[in-house]
Amino acid sequence: MAKELHSTNCFNTLIRVAEDCPARSGEEPQLRGGQPTVAVLQFRMISGAPYKYTSDDVVFATSSAGRALDSKAAKKERSLARETFFSRGQACMRASPLGKRFGWGVHADAEGRIAIYAVDSKRYQALARDPDITQTRAMRSKRA
Repeated sequence: MAKELHSTNCFNTLIRVAEDCPARSGEEPQLRGGQPTVAVLQFRMISGAPYKYTSDDVVFATSSAGRALDSKAAKKERSLARETFFSRGQACMRASPLGKRFGWGVHADAEGRIAIYAVDSKRYQALARDPDITQTRAMRSKRA
């Protein structure tokens, strides 16, 4: 019996910054102790290739399971690790520090590929006003 896979992908959706996000403009996440954080990894991956990756691609690649794979890992090994990872529900991009702390909205196109836009950018504002795009918010950092 095949395992049920859980996806974090969304389509034609803007994940707006969290209501309690401290950033008033898009801030580039910084290394911590000389090491990249999840925010840094996600920022580099998405900003370096807008609309190339899906949420599942980004969530897996920036997870500890995805980072543990060597870049030379065989496709079968990578596929098995990804299947195992998504056999349980995972936090989606609504839980990403990009929207919770750093002021970046995440837009998913009709095919589920994502790009990020600074909260103070004209493109973010246009997407936020578009009635044809599903609007949601990044998760709050603190309880209301």
